[in-house]
Amino acid sequence: MMKIDPNNTWRMVQEKMQQESDPVIRRNLELVFEHMKSEARGDIEGVVATLCEQPRYIAHDIPDEPSMNPVGSKDAVRAFYDMTIVQTGAHQLELRCDRVIADRGAVMTEGVMHMAYPGRTLALMGIEVDDPEAYYLYQTRMSVVWPVDEASGMLLGEETYTGTDGFKGIAERKISAEDIAPLTI
Repeated sequence: MMKIDPNNTWRMVQEKMQQESDPVIRRNLELVFEHMKSEARGDIEGVVATLCEQPRYIAHDIPDEPSMNPVGSKDAVRAFYDMTIVQTGAHQLELRCDRVIADRGAVMTEGVMHMAYPGRTLALMGIEVDDPEAYYLYQTRMSVVWPVDEASGMLLGEETYTGTDGFKGIAERKISAEDIAPLTI
């Protein structure tokens, strides 16, 4: 069984989007759907294309860490994704959604976040691992609120809430490349 299937990230959003009859709510779901697929591909320009001109990201578990809470420009968001996804190599992720709620002002997704962190990245972060060439499974319960900018009709950003420290015990959760499903988009 796969430990990470990135294709699951947007499945529930896509199902809800296909059933939605309100054009504004459907648009909001389409933005989240495109944003999620762009993240999975490592397509940062695709991600920022879903955002308003002055986006705001808020990581509620670390609100005082500026690098994790980009605000005010698409360049700040590009730098955030470069730092957290591109440079770390932790682009193989799955938010295994078990809830999607959407209205005319926002979409909320909730589930368990799984990310494959390269051992080398964890070692650079000061986490001792037994194999720097292996992947290790980051996991935490996560909710993401995707507010929509009323003026532009684009995503304002992301507001994330996490249940636990996904790095706690990560060195004991070694996975192989075979545990990560390939993208099918």
